[in-house]
Amino acid sequence: MALPLPLVLASTSPRRRDLLALLQVPFEIAEPSFVERLRPGVSPEAQATQFADGKAASVAGRFPQQFTLGSDTLIAVDGDVLGKPADLAEARTMLRTLRGRTHLIHTAVALRRQADGVQAIGCETVRVWMKAFDEKELDAYLHTGESLGKAGAYSIQGIGGRFIEAIEGDYTAAVGLPLRLTADLLRRQGLAVPIDVAELYRAKPYPNWGTFER
Repeated sequence: MALPLPLVLASTSPRRRDLLALLQVPFEIAEPSFVERLRPGVSPEAQATQFADGKAASVAGRFPQQFTLGSDTLIAVDGDVLGKPADLAEARTMLRTLRGRTHLIHTAVALRRQADGVQAIGCETVRVWMKAFDEKELDAYLHTGESLGKAGAYSIQGIGGRFIEAIEGDYTAAVGLPLRLTADLLRRQGLAVPIDVAELYRAKPYPNWGTFER
């Protein structure tokens, strides 16, 4: 019988799966049962952290001897939190709110292991400048369907990247899994990360990474 992999990704997001794979740490995937509910009066960073930890915790009981990794991304503009749009109408409203302005992306990562009570959490923040696109460009983007399932209703690594003027911070955090932070959390718990993370950030092997980090 094969031994279980040391790490479980508590996410079905293909973006997080592909990013985590860049660290070359063997992992399996489990869908978290945690339900995200925004709480009034909680800062965006704290909310993202609670969601990431909730996802990891919801999976940890099923894999008590393995590390479970949860992550969550929230967008904040003027202190208001934008999650994933319920439909295209809400996506339109979100993108109208963001266009021509700066906003913050908060991506939290949580690592748990139930057997010995391991709990490690961190959060990365990225500042984003969005272009002042017009309604025709907005309509064309919404027609692609890419807005759905994305915090803030756009995908920086996809077609939505054309709306972004510049970013300040870790591009992989803007996509959905800050790789430096994740590698650091794993190594602190004794998990081997075989890749040279500094070289990974120089190579930028992910769509649009080189466009926004030079």
